[in-house]
Amino acid sequence: MTLRLGDTAPDFTQDSTEGTINFYDYVGDSWSVLFSHPKDFTPVCTTELGFVAKLKPEFDKRNVKVMGLSVDPVSDHTTWANDIEETQSQKLNFPLLADADRSVSDLYDMIHPNANDTLTVRSVFIMDPNKKVRLIITYPASTGRNFDEILRVIDSLQLTDGYKVATPVNWKDGEDVIIVPALSDEDAKDKFPKGWKALKPYLRVTPQPNK
Repeated sequence: MTLRLGDTAPDFTQDSTEGTINFYDYVGDSWSVLFSHPKDFTPVCTTELGFVAKLKPEFDKRNVKVMGLSVDPVSDHTTWANDIEETQSQKLNFPLLADADRSVSDLYDMIHPNANDTLTVRSVFIMDPNKKVRLIITYPASTGRNFDEILRVIDSLQLTDGYKVATPVNWKDGEDVIIVPALSDEDAKDKFPKGWKALKPYLRVTPQPNK
């Protein structure tokens, strides 16, 4: 199955390090991040899982539920969690799905046969509270992900869902944003009382409206 932005993320029920997880029930009305790992006991994944566990307060602050996934069984996940805590100085604090039957991997198209026909690639999915897919990033197995970037995208998505703005290149929370071209200057006056700087008629820069 191929997922695209705006598609409804498929529901699933799967074993995990925190018991049986039904995706929709677990996420509820939160945002969610699902990210896959090629295999247990791999070095890059070990660093990623430890780092995401350290970021849990940041995800909680944004109302985001995080789930990892690997194609190995829960018994292996449990042993690996001990390695993660030992080497990364952080206990695993979110569910790691055990996708030994590849059912979730197939639902989310996480196995790319030309890269590896049995192991998942390093996929990331962000879903909103309506279970719509809002971001898809696929990394090669050899490259660790940038989870600061994942948080940055979540900040952008949550901001732009609430206001008629877009975020410019390399934007970070608190920086100026761009008023969407579809909004007229007249309507923008009411929505952006701090005003804006018009670099071009279609490029109007304004302070972040929720700050």
